[in-house]
Amino acid sequence: MTPNVLFITADQWRGDCLGVAGHPVLRTPAIDRLSAQGVFFARHYAQAAPCSPGRASLYTGLYQMNHRVLRNGTPLDARHDNVALALRRQGYEPTLFGYTDQAVDPRTTTPDDPRLRSYEGVLPGFAAEIQMTEENGPWFDWMAARGHRLPEDPWALFWPPEGRPKLPSTAPPRFGQDETDTAFLTDVFIDWLSQRRKGAPWCAHVSFLHPHPPFVVPAPFNSLYDPADGPAFRRAPDVAVEAAQHPYLAYWLGQAKTASFCFLEDGNGLVADWPEEAFRTVRATYWGMISEVDRQIGRLMAALEAAGAWEDTVIVLTSDHGEMMGDHWTLGKFGYFDQAYHIPLIVRDPRHPQGFGACVTDFTEAVDVMPTLVEATGACREGPADGHSLMPFLRGEPVPGWRKEVHWEFDFRDVAGGGAQAALGLDLDDCSLAVIRDARFKYVHFAGLPSLLFDLHKDPGELHNLAEDAGYQGQRLAMAEKLLAWRSRYLDRRLTGIALTADGPLDARA
Repeated sequence: MTPNVLFITADQWRGDCLGVAGHPVLRTPAIDRLSAQGVFFARHYAQAAPCSPGRASLYTGLYQMNHRVLRNGTPLDARHDNVALALRRQGYEPTLFGYTDQAVDPRTTTPDDPRLRSYEGVLPGFAAEIQMTEENGPWFDWMAARGHRLPEDPWALFWPPEGRPKLPSTAPPRFGQDETDTAFLTDVFIDWLSQRRKGAPWCAHVSFLHPHPPFVVPAPFNSLYDPADGPAFRRAPDVAVEAAQHPYLAYWLGQAKTASFCFLEDGNGLVADWPEEAFRTVRATYWGMISEVDRQIGRLMAALEAAGAWEDTVIVLTSDHGEMMGDHWTLGKFGYFDQAYHIPLIVRDPRHPQGFGACVTDFTEAVDVMPTLVEATGACREGPADGHSLMPFLRGEPVPGWRKEVHWEFDFRDVAGGGAQAALGLDLDDCSLAVIRDARFKYVHFAGLPSLLFDLHKDPGELHNLAEDAGYQGQRLAMAEKLLAWRSRYLDRRLTGIALTADGPLDARA
């Protein structure tokens, strides 16, 4: 059987924010049901942030050191294969609902191409049924067609009727739960699915924006969780102690503005200056946004069942990166903390019910998704992928020699404004870090700043840097050597297995 493919992403979703992950407060019944009929990967990590770099690894199966999408707006090199192109070669017509945030390679087009003025391009291989960008145009048009009188600034729909608050609020926006952009994309997909020809396998990528900011959600989700509930934040006693951990962390805390996350009266304030209740209010709203997305994922699942496609469809549910959500006195996705890179992954292949309900605790990475879909559909890659197929886990097979660590990278250069370089005294190409994390230790290597080492057994909150502790120098060296070995093993291998011989090119990897 050639399966259908439903590839779902929800942006900026922490890996611990699922019912199946054991969250003490958050409820996600639809996703929990999907997990019970699929495989849940409990220790799954993104390879980069923010959106464009994280998605480049997800779509190409390559680490950032190979695809080199460093920031939103860095072009994706046209020579790289990706999941949409691979499935298109297999006979699918990969269809996008939402966005992929991949900037076009400027060497493949002309200087007047309008795509060169935005990082929100469509990944090669996808045909966009509906493309969503930061302007949210299709959703705003849909809202107008439903009778909403759009204000001069359509984003005012997200404000409470009384206007922007001074601090984060759980007040709902000016639209209902059936009118979110998540509901809009779900409606468009369901309508598209109803028009599919029976028996012809399809591939759809439903790319939801939320729970990405702005952190606001309609009723009843805005009051679903009490801000007083939930665990304590993982952070130092105050912002000054937190900032003292590392120069880059101090830089981030000193420039993370509230306007990036909430619609407040003063968008120039610093997130780090918020009181405890503001962080808890935003967190409760974030949980409500996840529950709203969960509701729409339930609608996707119901639509598959109604169309008779439930037992013919491989489903992948994941995210591009995580969210700090109050830990370490901040919001967003950046740097080296687990919260910004630990993300959900659930895969359901109806052909392998023996794996249903399994929880995989081995380390998995976003680069594994592309090889998994390639194997699941019988497609072929053109060129290397750094990830490895997860199909053996879905089949319930042992996987000897599987990785014992995860890795990610983060590039904090400011190409347009130079802010990071000036604040930290770094050259453009020194503004990067790489992380290796195993079950106990995490080592963070900066190109131009001091390194970090955490003992996660003793310090799960990542509050105590041991890089200069004399008792941990052996462990620091061992982790640095493993990070170097990882880079040496995976650095661009497109032609490195080929030798030109008297009989012509010999490909040792063929």
